[in-house]
Amino acid sequence: MGLMFTLVVFFSNCKKNAQADDVAANSTEMFSGDSSAVLAATVGSTGKINLSGTKSEGGYAYKISQTISGGDNSTAKEQSILRLFENGVELGPAHSIHDDIRNLGKGRFSHWGSTVIFSASDNTDPRTNGRTYTYLMGGTSTIAPPSDNATTAPSTPTVSTSGLMGYAMVNGTTTGGQGGAEVTVTTLAQLKSAVADNTPRIIYISGTVKGAGMDPVYVKSNKSIIGKPGAVIEGVNLYIYTVSNIIVQNITFKNYVEQAAVQIKDSAHHVWVDHCDFSTDRTHGWEYWGKDICITRESDYVTVSWSKFHDTNLSVLISGGIEGHEADKGKLHVTMHHNMWYNVTEREPSMNYGSVHMFNNYHLNNSGYSIGTRAGGIVRTDNEYFSNCVKPLTTKVASDPEGYFSGITTNIYDKCGANNITTAVSSWVPEYDYKSYVNDAASVPALVMANAGPTK
Repeated sequence: MGLMFTLVVFFSNCKKNAQADDVAANSTEMFSGDSSAVLAATVGSTGKINLSGTKSEGGYAYKISQTISGGDNSTAKEQSILRLFENGVELGPAHSIHDDIRNLGKGRFSHWGSTVIFSASDNTDPRTNGRTYTYLMGGTSTIAPPSDNATTAPSTPTVSTSGLMGYAMVNGTTTGGQGGAEVTVTTLAQLKSAVADNTPRIIYISGTVKGAGMDPVYVKSNKSIIGKPGAVIEGVNLYIYTVSNIIVQNITFKNYVEQAAVQIKDSAHHVWVDHCDFSTDRTHGWEYWGKDICITRESDYVTVSWSKFHDTNLSVLISGGIEGHEADKGKLHVTMHHNMWYNVTEREPSMNYGSVHMFNNYHLNNSGYSIGTRAGGIVRTDNEYFSNCVKPLTTKVASDPEGYFSGITTNIYDKCGANNITTAVSSWVPEYDYKSYVNDAASVPALVMANAGPTK
C-alpha cells in the first residue's frame, strides 16, 4: 500500500507514559477523510487533516482550520498527545514554540489549546505540495521533544531587535539575497549595477552613496541591501517595482527629492525595511521632499521595523490615492513595529484600502495627525505610545471616505490631543501570531529610542 498519509497532527509527549499502544502510521487505509470542524481527541483517534481552510501563520508556519481539544496550555505545556504525519512519516518535534515553527519549520508543530500550527518537513506550503497529512492521538513518538525551557506561548515577550516579523513572512517569507554572492559598493554607479538583475545577492553599502536628489536606483528581486556602520544613501530613491524578496537594512537615508527614499510599487511583494533612519527637513515646504517610504499600487506583504523617521512633513504613505486605486483593495498588507517618528507633520502612516498592523511604535511631537486610515482601510494598533501628538488617530482626512481602527484602547496617549474616529471601532487582528512579540506600551519609548535606527 502506498504511503499516502495526510498530515497526522502529532503532539507527542515523550515524558508521558502513553496509555495507547504505539500505532504504526503506514497506510492511508487507517485514516478516513475528516471534513468536520472538530477532530476527535480521544486516545487512539485518527484522521486526515482537511487542508482547504489552512492559513499561513507567517514563514513556514500554517494553522489548520479544524480544532482539536486537549492541547498544551500555560500550566500544562506538554500535555498534548497529538502526533502529526506527512505521507506516513512522523513530523516533529511537538510542543515547539511558534517562533521556531515560523522561522525554522522542518516539521515542527504546536497544539496549543484547540489550535494546531505546523510546518512541512521541507518547509514547502502544505496547501500546495500535494502531500497527505494525518493525525493520531497517543502512542510514543520517535521525534525528540524540544528543550524543556521552550514554551509555545511565553507570557512575557522576549525583547528581540533582530529577526523578521509580520506580513513580510506571510504567504511566503523574505530572505533577500540569502545564499548569493556578497559585494561591497561605495558609489552610486556600483550600487545601480549590483541591484540590476534578479540573481540573489547581498550588497553592502560602505560610506556615503550620494545622488543628485532624485536619482532612481531600480532594485531587482532577491536582494539584501545592508549598510555597514555609518552607511548613508543621500539624494537617491530606491525603486522597488514589480519585484519581490527585498531586504533594506541598516542605512541612513537623507534628502530624497520627490517620490520616496524607498518606493515599493506595482505589485511588489515581500519587502522588509529594518533598522534604517529617514530624514529631510521641514523648511523646504510640503512638495519639495519625497516621502520616507511609499507602498502603492497593489504591493503586498511588507514589514517595516526598528526604524526612525524624523524632521519631515510627510513620512509614510500606503496606497497612492483613492479614485483610480481601487485595485489596492485586498492588497497592501503591511506591518510596522518598534519604529519611532519625531518632529513629523503627518502620515505615520496614512493609508487607503489596506490592512496595516502597528505595534510598539513611538510617536513623538507630531504637529498634524499621526495615523490616518481612509477608503475602508483598517489599521490595528497594539501598545503604541503617542507623546505630545496633536491628533494621534484619525479616520477623517480632508473629505476622503473614512477607514477603520482596531485596538485603540491598548495605546498610551501622553499629553496628546483627541483622536478623531468617526467609524465603528473594529475587532480585526492580523492573521499571523504576534502576541509573544508585543512589549508593554509603557516600555516603548525607552526600548525604541535605545534600539531603533541603524546599528553601530
